[in-house]
Amino acid sequence: MALSYILAALGGYLLGSIPFGLLLTRAAGLGDIRSVGSGNIGATNVLRTGRRDIALATLLLDAGKAAAALLIARQLWGAEAGFIAGGAAFIGHCFPIWLGFKGGKGVATFFGVLFAGLWPVALIAGATWLITVALFRISSLGALAAALCAPITAYLLNSGWWAIGFCAVIAALIYWRHGPNIARLLKGEEPKIGQKK
Repeated sequence: MALSYILAALGGYLLGSIPFGLLLTRAAGLGDIRSVGSGNIGATNVLRTGRRDIALATLLLDAGKAAAALLIARQLWGAEAGFIAGGAAFIGHCFPIWLGFKGGKGVATFFGVLFAGLWPVALIAGATWLITVALFRISSLGALAAALCAPITAYLLNSGWWAIGFCAVIAALIYWRHGPNIARLLKGEEPKIGQKK
C-alpha cells in the first residue's frame, strides 16, 4: 500500500509539473509567459496576452492533468491513492521541477481534481467562483471564495474525512499561494479581469 501511495504521488507530481501555459504561449509565438503580467504560468495570466483561445486551452489542460492523475491512480490503487495523486498534481503545478519550482497558483488543477473526484463539491465551488467573479470581476477573489467553499461543502455533503482533509489542505495552499493577491485585495489594489496588471 505504501508503494502504491508513493507511485501515485510521484506520477501525480510529474503530470502536474507539465507547464501548459508556458508551452502553449511559446508555441503560439507569444514568448515567455513568465515575462507577462504577474509572471504566472496559469490561465489568468495567459489571458493577459489577449489570446482567449490559448488561455482557455491552458485552463482545460491544467485542470485535465490533475483530473487524469486522480483518475489513473484511483483506477490502479483506489480512492485514497487518487486523492494523493491529485494533490501531488496540484503541488507539481505550483512547484514544477522543470521551472525551478516556480509555477502557477493551482486553481485550475484544484478544480480538475474536484470534478474528477468530488463533482458535487466541484459544482458548488465552481458556482461560488462564477458568482464572485460576476459580482466583483476579480479572478483571485473568486478563487479564494471557491477554495474556502470546498472543504465546507465536502463536510456538509458528508464526503468523508479523506475528501474533507484534501479540500482543506489544498484550500490552505491556495490561500498561501495567493498571499500577494490577498494583500492587494485588502488595499483595494487587486486588478480586475481585463485590466492590465
